[in-house]
Amino acid sequence: MLCVLILTASCAPSPQAETAMFLGQGLMAGEVSSHSAILQARLTAAPRITQGDMPGARGMLRFAYTPDSSFQRSIRHTPWLPAVDAYDFIAKTRITGLQPNRRYYYRAEYGPDSLPLYFSSIGSFSTLPGPQSTAPVSFVVVTGMNYYHFHFGKYDSTLQYRGPDKYLGYPALESIERLKPQYFIGTGDNVYFDHPAEKNYQNALKNGKHPLPGYFDGKAVTTEAGMRRKYHLQFAQPRFRSLFRHTATYWEKDDHDYRINDSDPYTDFPISHELGIRNFREQLPVVDPTDSAALTYRTHRMSRDLQIWLTEGRDYRSPNDLPDGPEKSLWGTTQREWLKKSLLESTATFKVLISPTPLVGPDDAYKKDNHTNPEGFKYEGDQFFKWLKENGFLQKNFYLICGDRHWQYHAIHPLGFEEFSCGALVDANARAGRLAGDARSTAPQGRIRQLYIQGTPEQASGGFLKVDSRRVEGMPTLTFSFYDEKGNLLYQHQKSANMQTEE
Repeated sequence: MLCVLILTASCAPSPQAETAMFLGQGLMAGEVSSHSAILQARLTAAPRITQGDMPGARGMLRFAYTPDSSFQRSIRHTPWLPAVDAYDFIAKTRITGLQPNRRYYYRAEYGPDSLPLYFSSIGSFSTLPGPQSTAPVSFVVVTGMNYYHFHFGKYDSTLQYRGPDKYLGYPALESIERLKPQYFIGTGDNVYFDHPAEKNYQNALKNGKHPLPGYFDGKAVTTEAGMRRKYHLQFAQPRFRSLFRHTATYWEKDDHDYRINDSDPYTDFPISHELGIRNFREQLPVVDPTDSAALTYRTHRMSRDLQIWLTEGRDYRSPNDLPDGPEKSLWGTTQREWLKKSLLESTATFKVLISPTPLVGPDDAYKKDNHTNPEGFKYEGDQFFKWLKENGFLQKNFYLICGDRHWQYHAIHPLGFEEFSCGALVDANARAGRLAGDARSTAPQGRIRQLYIQGTPEQASGGFLKVDSRRVEGMPTLTFSFYDEKGNLLYQHQKSANMQTEE
């Protein structure tokens, strides 16, 4: 059979129009552990964006997977999965019984029914080495994937990307792929439901500065169909499809991909709190689709040397406007106690908390939706840092990584705990960061130490953070490396382990 590779990376034995379907958003593997993974694909009626969307296609899909790179032996199949409009034509399933520290190869087999007419190209992912292994682990951390700003600029066209490769999507994704990390972690703002903002959009139109009037309707999305469309546009970009074909993913959500900017469960907006939660669980491989009670805060023991925690920052929070104090929480009591308990139980050499929002900062003084803000959730943040110090985590190789802020930084809290902000993925969504000591910051007294920060407009750039856990001459090390969107190394910081925590 001669298979023609088209944008969906799929092939069909016949060109029958009535059965034509594609994987216009490619393949995705997520929430990989030592023994399991979630596989996901979406059936589409076209191989590319059509009239501003990626329409879905009803059908059946299953995944075939194997540890054999030739895809000839030990092939296992998932059950057939329906792709229906009620679930945005997404087929998703959790596979188990995998071996630690192995690369698995998989493909989607699909058609209008359980007789497959189409086979995707082969993707792959690596399982985690697990608590008994000292194998190297590498992952990248990103945030701020603003499709509108990249393609159209900040409402005046000045920052839109103009390279001839624009149709491929964000250059940072190609830079990430060249570095070949095993895992990709999106910390939230994976899409932007509230961009373009209507006021700014209409002003741009009036001034004749918008590059493609009519491509967007100029309003924040307020319906489930609009929310889904944001994901279709995002993941149809070829660089996403290429990267995720061989890189497993982990996902968190933040305000823009939950409801709107700085939103809490009580914000008055047509996208409800419940819909914001449901859409995240639907569109990304985060939880087992058969487990409606699965939690989106979780921890993964990646190796003997590394454990990560991924927190949930929107589902359980108190109102942003509630006066700060003991009764106000961003995490909620249950998640906060789980976090403390699991940190105390961990025997990993390095412990890394990956948060959608900052805990150290500094941030803008006017904000009140995260742990750095005096009128936000600072009390809970301060109490957590006190708890960390009282329980010896300054000597337990504990570090923080955050998204949300649109500038990269490496900062040290007054109690000594270090935070690394990955910054926005794309140049058009980056800005100069707040300096400690600035009256407009959450650290006006300058007590936060900033070892690295994109603190001026000239320094601001899109990019990402790469983290590498490996042994150097037998010593566990953890390296934090910041890159711009072209893949240039901007800053690097390496930690050697305090060995008292080794098993």
